[in-house]
Amino acid sequence: MKWNIFKRKPKAERKKKSKTREWVDAIIFAVIAATIIRGLFFSAYAIPSGSMEGTELTGDYLFVSKISYGPRIANTPLQIPFTEPTIFGGMKTYWSIIQLPYWRLPGFTEVKKQDIVVFNKPEEADQGIPIDERTTLIKRCQATPGDTLSIVNTQVYINGKAAPNAAKQQTSYIVTTNGIDINPELMTDFNMTIIRHDSTNSYEMVIPKEHLAELRSYSNIKNIVPYIKKAGEYDPEVFPHDPKFKWNEDNFGPLVMPKRGWTIKLNDSTMALYRRAIEVYEHNKVLVKGPDIYINDKKADSYTFKMNYYWMMGDNRHNSLDARFWGYVPEDHIIGKAIITVMSTDSTKGFFNKIRWNRMFKPIK
Repeated sequence: MKWNIFKRKPKAERKKKSKTREWVDAIIFAVIAATIIRGLFFSAYAIPSGSMEGTELTGDYLFVSKISYGPRIANTPLQIPFTEPTIFGGMKTYWSIIQLPYWRLPGFTEVKKQDIVVFNKPEEADQGIPIDERTTLIKRCQATPGDTLSIVNTQVYINGKAAPNAAKQQTSYIVTTNGIDINPELMTDFNMTIIRHDSTNSYEMVIPKEHLAELRSYSNIKNIVPYIKKAGEYDPEVFPHDPKFKWNEDNFGPLVMPKRGWTIKLNDSTMALYRRAIEVYEHNKVLVKGPDIYINDKKADSYTFKMNYYWMMGDNRHNSLDARFWGYVPEDHIIGKAIITVMSTDSTKGFFNKIRWNRMFKPIK
């Protein structure tokens, strides 16, 4: 008798997969691959409002590069892929039982001034929503960590120098007519928006610069002047919402952007400007007792920031809720850089004219 204990037994033939099993495997693979690509490389976003008109239009669909600034690892790993944070009138598509700390993989570059950036809305930190499930916004970065920002009569200044204005940046004007209403078709053709109607013949309107001269030529238009809030005119809706700082959306600052490792002295003024960053974004317990300030139950006279912060503003300056109203954007809210408009639809047009063909695959600047 021959013994060969090392001899392999012949392999049984593999059972061929059924069509159903093949489809299931293909779908699982596609979902995993798409989730990785969407989470680490690129995502598609739609422009829901007019805060970036006329650089980006309502109805634009964008590709956003997450690898530009480094992919941010999800805070809430337990979520339904490819869905909004809430659906069907408020049902959550994520579970916040597990929340991971902020962590970002290395990117190709850092956020630069004039980049068009997609980020989560910092204002929603007060609502207990995880960072990556907060509303997604798109704005232009005006100031980066360490910069001093001022706004003088709508012009942004960074470190004392006028910042470049977007080629199609918009603002509002006071339009006075002779009492004859402006043609609604003209409003659509010129892409104008009425912000308020003060009287029968006076309007505050957002008007693209390229249409100003032609609008002035109409016989019912008596006067068009830029609308600018006066310096020193306090607006309680504007950051930091403190009457010590008589700022408004057109005349603002100066304000220094917090930078990782930057140490500030704590007093009434710095607490008004930076308390939200210290307490809400950097998760410290802050208590003020008379002249004394306590951070995490310890008396403190200074604070060193743990994160970088950015200043984001819409190109449609008088029709944008942005950093002027809710303050700077922490680095852990940054999603990525908008790089290309892949498609655009106009809800005001009919079926056959709905697509804006001239915006297809248009690079974003």
